[in-house]
Amino acid sequence: MKHLILASGSPRRRELLSLFGVPFSVHAADIDETMDPAKPPYDEVARVSSCKALAIPRQPGDVVIAADTIVVCQGKVLGKPHSRQEAADMLRLLSGREHQVMTGCTVLTDGARQTFTEVTTLTFRPLTDREIQRYVDTGEPMDKAGAYGIQGGAALFCPGIQGDYYNVMGLPVCHLETVLRTLGVLEEEA
Repeated sequence: MKHLILASGSPRRRELLSLFGVPFSVHAADIDETMDPAKPPYDEVARVSSCKALAIPRQPGDVVIAADTIVVCQGKVLGKPHSRQEAADMLRLLSGREHQVMTGCTVLTDGARQTFTEVTTLTFRPLTDREIQRYVDTGEPMDKAGAYGIQGGAALFCPGIQGDYYNVMGLPVCHLETVLRTLGVLEEEA
């Protein structure tokens, strides 16, 4: 088994990677995550994940897994809010609308780098200002792309989801497992 490094400080990504049942270490990447607004978000989130993977110091045999997640609604990219007001504004934009969660994911080995973008489509029911304020007051939106956590209080807002639920949490585990097996990082099941 190769040594896995998760290039993220996200507790949700740590939790999700632990589903694989293999040991890994965590080394958060410190890079500029600014995306070029002139380029498609689908491509930019993949580029950022690749930059994160390449920024991690590693030894021969190490495998780096990096991810970056954004929310896209009506062509607008929503990252993590910088203030309570920005969180409330993001939730107002998502209210009653369909949006996409995009996670760029990169696996870097000694001989290969594979990057993909997973897209999950969600619909939020219409939200009242009081619901939005109550949710923002929990503090939950502040460290999450799009100002919500589907695994938390925002589960009450979402009547519809198409695609990988875990992608919305920040790590598309099913697609990632396929990539890790293809690259020989995980052993094939007998």
